[in-house]
Amino acid sequence: MTEFAEYVAQRHERLRRTAYLLTRDWATAEDLVQTALARAWLAWRRIDGDPDPYVYRIIANTHASWWRRRWRGEVPTGDLPDRADAGDFTDGVGDRDALWAAIGALSARQRAVVVLHYYEGMTLSQVAGVLGCSLGAVKSQLGRALAKLRVDQRVRMTAGAER
Repeated sequence: MTEFAEYVAQRHERLRRTAYLLTRDWATAEDLVQTALARAWLAWRRIDGDPDPYVYRIIANTHASWWRRRWRGEVPTGDLPDRADAGDFTDGVGDRDALWAAIGALSARQRAVVVLHYYEGMTLSQVAGVLGCSLGAVKSQLGRALAKLRVDQRVRMTAGAER
C-alpha cells in the first residue's frame, strides 16, 4: 500500500482545498477528505488507472450526503481569503466574499460542478465521470448555477445602487 501513501502525500492538500471549496469550513473539509481517503483505501486495489476521479467522486457524493442531512455548521469567523496577496490585502476581498457567498447558496450538486470545472480545471466530461452522471446533467447543473450566480450578482448591484 505504498502507492496509496504516496498518493495521499502528493494529493492531500489539493483534495483538502477542493473539499474546503465545497464545505466552506476547514474542519469539515478535513473530515470530508479523511472520509474519502478511508473509503478509497478500502477500494485501492480495485482502482484502475488514475485514482483522482474515484476520490473526487467520493468527496462530491459524501459532501452531498452530509449537506442533505444538514451536517454542516457556519464558520464563526466568516469567509476569509486563503492567502493574502502582495500589496494592499483588501483588494478584491469584497468581490471574493460576495462570490463565495453566492457559490455557498448553490445546491451541493451545482457547487460540486462549479468547483470541479472551474477550480480543479476538469472538463465537463471529467466532471460527469466524477459525479457519476451524464454530460447533459453536468451542463444543465452548470447552466443553472451560472444563471443563479448572474441573478445574485444583479441583485447585489441593484441593492448597492439603492444605498
